Amino acid sequence: MMEKPTETASIPDAPRDTRTPPLPPLPPLDLALSGGPGGPGGSGGLWNRNFRYFFVARTVALFGDGMIPVALTAGLLGAGRPASSVGFALAAWMGPLAVFVLFGGVLADRFTPRRMMIIADALRLVGASVLAVTFALGNPPLWSVYVLSSVAGVGAALFQPGVASTVTRVSTDVQRANAVLRVAEALMTMAGPAFAGVLVGLASAGAVYAANAATFAVSGACLFLMRLAPAPHDDAVRGTFTAELADGWREFRARSWLWGVIAVWTVYGFAVLGPMLPLTAVLVTQEHGSGAYGMLMAVNGAGSVVGGLMALRLRPSHPLAAGAVALPLVAVSLIVLALGMPLPVLAAGQLLAGAAAAFWLVMWSTTVQTHVPPEALNRLHAYDVAGSLLMVAAGRALAGPVAEAVGAPELLVAAAVINMGVVAVLLVARPIRQLKRMGPA
Repeated sequence: MMEKPTETASIPDAPRDTRTPPLPPLPPLDLALSGGPGGPGGSGGLWNRNFRYFFVARTVALFGDGMIPVALTAGLLGAGRPASSVGFALAAWMGPLAVFVLFGGVLADRFTPRRMMIIADALRLVGASVLAVTFALGNPPLWSVYVLSSVAGVGAALFQPGVASTVTRVSTDVQRANAVLRVAEALMTMAGPAFAGVLVGLASAGAVYAANAATFAVSGACLFLMRLAPAPHDDAVRGTFTAELADGWREFRARSWLWGVIAVWTVYGFAVLGPMLPLTAVLVTQEHGSGAYGMLMAVNGAGSVVGGLMALRLRPSHPLAAGAVALPLVAVSLIVLALGMPLPVLAAGQLLAGAAAAFWLVMWSTTVQTHVPPEALNRLHAYDVAGSLLMVAAGRALAGPVAEAVGAPELLVAAAVINMGVVAVLLVARPIRQLKRMGPA
């Protein structure tokens, strides 16, 4: 807001002040010592020193995560294990992640997100290294694979809650940072499985796990090299573990836009996102082959890149409403799949769905990170992750039996209808629709 001109300035013959203008105020001491908004060596721009380290850590870790399904599938099936063992191993990873992520949020608040993420990478490094050795030596017992997969899940639960609050500490432009990270995530989602497939062909599943372990080592090293300025709440007096969980729940309930979106998203995850992946895999593979399915997933990843780039350019005044407007494109991909359309049409649907989902995720992540107080962000982000994972996992588990009972095309149409219902709720709910953007214009 511009200041009102002083009365003296409006008088034509007022004497001109010839004194030396005052020096601009010094920056706050903690900002000066930290080298700018990003910490030592940081700057006001996006690609400051700390963001570069964080970007590399996230990108490399996501690349490693993309290898895990390929490594498990190739390793277990190659050892003569039943196909169900792959599902159990993946469940052994996702279960601890969904269960322990709430505790990870509290621990991130108590010991700082950076420390917990480094510990998480060290834990996952150990688990992946042991799996690499067991697969390299031959046929590992299933119990060991399940236990070590659970270790990786616990590591992910300790890591994930701190991601949201770290973004706000390494960049002053949170939306651009989220958009860049989303583009990188989409690229790594495509590159990780492809690299793992090549490595399995050239070497073995053990080699893939060795590469996976190396990604966690790189991620942990980059996080260790970050130098973040202390946040005011880092040294706050903490209550008991249970009290902090309860306090996080109170913070969660106090924001109607937050619990409203998460409540709606549990339905979306269960009824739309959950069935979408397994049904797409089955229908496309049956009609067009596994190569076509891989191509469609690559197109979906390319769509995510497009959505991330759009989020870099667009800065809507009401980000949640803007993100919701994009979500009907997901329903388009479900309908064309249900109708058995030709492969080029399915590819167009996947491109639109990937772009819409990525744009929504950037709008949502940015809104949470800029509207939730830093001292509560880790715990509230953990609620978001836990709810999403549990419901998506349940939706995936039930997609097969329900599709067998009512038909896969019918289930996809129902998912498309629910998708549009979720969009309607997001746009009708006033706390969600009217929530305004915060941050750089």
